[in-house]
Amino acid sequence: MPNGEFAARKLLRQRKHQRMLKKWLKRKKLKLKQKYDAMGTVPRAKALVLQKISVEQKQPHSGQIKGVKAQLIKNGKVVGCYVPGDGSISFIDEHDEVTIEGLGGSQRGQMGCIPGWKYKVVEVNGTNLVQIIKGKQEKQKR
Repeated sequence: MPNGEFAARKLLRQRKHQRMLKKWLKRKKLKLKQKYDAMGTVPRAKALVLQKISVEQKQPHSGQIKGVKAQLIKNGKVVGCYVPGDGSISFIDEHDEVTIEGLGGSQRGQMGCIPGWKYKVVEVNGTNLVQIIKGKQEKQKR
């Protein structure tokens, strides 16, 4: 540890270096979320459904994961979105407007055996997907 009359500059430089080794601080300082996350800094975003897709689960599970390819309205980027719920993919059609949010995986990544999808569908045409599945509300017509 430097000490002396002119040691302050070296101490500041060392402290800054040590802080930038923390992943959350580096992402914040270099604004990596705004650069590389398709949704940017917002928690939810609206998108248009381009097509319905199903993908096989990762090892060791087997089965088909249902999802949609959606194009974000705010910047035009195309992302893959997981559709939660049993049989809920049948309530979503092409060209519907969906609201998507993050899946909740560690460090803004995928979750579990879902292959590479970071987002999930929450609303369809402004109606909550859970309410549609339970039969309490009908999907709005466009």
